[in-house]
Amino acid sequence: MRVDVFGVFPGIVDAFCGQSLLGKARESGLLDLRAHDLRDHTNDVHRSVDDAVFGGGAGMLMRPEPIFEAVEAVQPPRPLILLGPGGDRFDQAMARHLAGLAGFSIVCGRYEGVDQRVREHLVDAEVSVGDVVLSGGEVAACLIIEAVVRLVPGAMGNAESPLGESFGATGLLEEPQYTRPAEFRGWPVPDVLRGGDHALVARWRLAQALHRTIRLRPDLIEARGGLSAGEKSLLEEFAPVSYPSPFAQGGAAAPDQ
Repeated sequence: MRVDVFGVFPGIVDAFCGQSLLGKARESGLLDLRAHDLRDHTNDVHRSVDDAVFGGGAGMLMRPEPIFEAVEAVQPPRPLILLGPGGDRFDQAMARHLAGLAGFSIVCGRYEGVDQRVREHLVDAEVSVGDVVLSGGEVAACLIIEAVVRLVPGAMGNAESPLGESFGATGLLEEPQYTRPAEFRGWPVPDVLRGGDHALVARWRLAQALHRTIRLRPDLIEARGGLSAGEKSLLEEFAPVSYPSPFAQGGAAAPDQ
């Protein structure tokens, strides 16, 4: 898969994508990442990529020329995605879609954003990673690249790993998981996970995934069309483990006991 990123701090993207799973994907040839510096496509001594906003207003806006010229010179894979707050919300479904392509490209905004003509005449789509404001799109680009590339066949050691993860095949959050020691500071691992009954473990895991999703992301249950009779039965069979309360504005709530 080829991924091209256009921005004013390409080193951020290049460094991030040289680590861990993405680094291995690049070494193996699975990921062909090309991070481009928009300043290389300027024609003034200061290598300016921004200018004042027509009509007045705070901040500076990214000029269209360096972005257009960089994309036209490179001819990157499409779709060409602009990162911005008004775009479609990036989620696991979009990640799966992009993972099925031969490649895609990202334009990273900075300052007060980009000239509107980039949206109208150059990019194919605008994507947002959430209702937050960042100084630039490079960090958001890293998020998208990791979410996508880990779904490309061969990127992960276990091909089944993405299926059971949160937002995977079940549409649920992943169940709580434990490792050694079996007891830590008086908190034991649930007996069901140590009993050796794999069928019982599978039922417990699904029940806990349901409990957790209902507790923290009830919208995901609604998106699945509610609960089946079998799922309701599992919820009655297995009590939920403890979860932190959803984050409360003005301060984090104390964990449930």
